[in-house]
Amino acid sequence: MLPVANPKVIYKALSEGAVLLSTTDEVYFGLNEVGARVWEHLPPVLNTLDELCAAIGATYPEVDQDTIRADVSELLAELAAHGLVLPRDSHSGEGQHATIVAAEAGRAESHRVG
Repeated sequence: MLPVANPKVIYKALSEGAVLLSTTDEVYFGLNEVGARVWEHLPPVLNTLDELCAAIGATYPEVDQDTIRADVSELLAELAAHGLVLPRDSHSGEGQHATIVAAEAGRAESHRVG
C-alpha cells in the first residue's frame, strides 16, 4: 500500500513541479514534475505501488518500468524520511484530505522520470 500525504504538509503545484512545506518543522521540499505527479496520485487516487508505477509508465512509455519503480520507490522513501508522507495505517482519513487538496491545486506536466 502507498503511504498517505501527511495532513500537516502544504502542497503547492508550480509550472515545473511542486513544493511541499512541512508545517511542523517549517522545511520546504521541492519536487520535479514527475515527483509532483507521484504526490498527486497518492491515496485516495491510487492505492498501490504497482498502480502508481503503471500510471507513471502510461504517461512516460519510453521509460523502462524498472527505472520508474526504482525512482518512485526512492522518492517515497525520501518523503517518508522527512515525514512528508505517513504509513497508510497511521492516518486513515486525514491524508486523504491533503491529497484531495493537492489534486485540486493543479497538475504539473513532466517529460521524464529521474
